[in-house]
Amino acid sequence: MSHLKNTGFADRISAAAEAKKAMLAKMKAKPAVQDPNFEQRHAEREAELERVRAERAAIKEAARQEVLAREEAALAEKRADRKERKALTQAEQKAARDAKYAARKARQK
Repeated sequence: MSHLKNTGFADRISAAAEAKKAMLAKMKAKPAVQDPNFEQRHAEREAELERVRAERAAIKEAARQEVLAREEAALAEKRADRKERKALTQAEQKAARDAKYAARKARQK
């Protein structure tokens, strides 16, 4: 079949090289057409992402503040309870001391 065209070895090699180049060119990625609104959409997307991040950070900070407030309230309650117990203990001690003094006075009379 190749004898019909009367091509030589060099012609066949160059034809094969050209075919190979054509196949590679066909497989190569074509340059994409740049959308004129690309920069605007990109900026909008970035702004939306930043807004969502800020919103999530605010929610997280509010939750953290709530936890801190609960912990502070629990600590204040513990302190108040401790002061109350200490005051009761002091009152009980005073009552016991007064009873002892009263008993001593009663014995002396």
